[in-house]
Amino acid sequence: MTALDQLKQYTTVVADTGDFQAIAQYKPRDATTNPSLILKAVQKPEYRPLLEKVVRESNGDSLEAIIDKLLITFGTEILKIIPGRVSTEVDARLSFNVQGSIDKGRHLISLYEKAGVSRERILIKLASTWEGIRAAEVLQKDGINCNMTLLFSLAQAVACAEANAKLISPFVGRIYDWYKKAAGPAWDEQKNGGANDPGVHSVRTIYAYYKKFGYPTEVMGASFRTTSQILELAGCDLLTISPDLLQTLSEDANPVERKLVPEAAKNDPIARIAVDEASFRFQLNEDAMATEKLSEGIRTFAADAIKLEKLILELQKQPA
Repeated sequence: MTALDQLKQYTTVVADTGDFQAIAQYKPRDATTNPSLILKAVQKPEYRPLLEKVVRESNGDSLEAIIDKLLITFGTEILKIIPGRVSTEVDARLSFNVQGSIDKGRHLISLYEKAGVSRERILIKLASTWEGIRAAEVLQKDGINCNMTLLFSLAQAVACAEANAKLISPFVGRIYDWYKKAAGPAWDEQKNGGANDPGVHSVRTIYAYYKKFGYPTEVMGASFRTTSQILELAGCDLLTISPDLLQTLSEDANPVERKLVPEAAKNDPIARIAVDEASFRFQLNEDAMATEKLSEGIRTFAADAIKLEKLILELQKQPA
């Protein structure tokens, strides 16, 4: 039995890609997308016709409407392959706009429903800013499930759980990247790897907090750099994994041990923290890594959304 097969016994495996072929190959339950992954996919020759078709059928629609249609097209295609849910991201430029995020989330769900997809199969992805979390609180009351992304701290995780978000995506690899870069030549991979990996430690802490205090919000580890980071989180509710790491796991025959167990987490000495707006902002401000990676992530996703818009504008200029 492969490491991937063993991992699936403890954890729901999710494909972190917009590449349908990769999704079909590894048989995950769910899939996640984001602007960067969609941009990457539509630049591949096998997916270019899909983008061209959406643009061709746009009938004078706005750029925003075309992008929404493209996201829904990818989402519906992915849902033909997987049995579970797909995550579709709200434009990162709305990360500090509560009402804009709510409106976009509702609109994306309405487009899915018009395409014959029930809202139970969709997770609306929002940045874990204070505003994104407030938008999720409203959307959850509408029966629209949310996936909180760009999450780097316990304060963000607790605020998401208090808002009844369906799922959070705490990032592992980007936390690891920050600490490795900050340490420079002093970084010791042996000492800071495995269970001591700062990204792994962050997700374990969040998982323990949720299980200890009985939050139903699902924890989905994300943004992995190595299979070691993934295997150290075996037992997490879900793990979203890129195709290259899914490939490595599918070729690995070593035994996989469950590392996260809800019952054990309930005995964790972790204490409750307060997360009203003032304490949330202060705790985030005090965490240089979380502050920097959240800002950087929003900028990157926003930049890729703009690149996607430029790609569409170029296509529109081409003769039919």
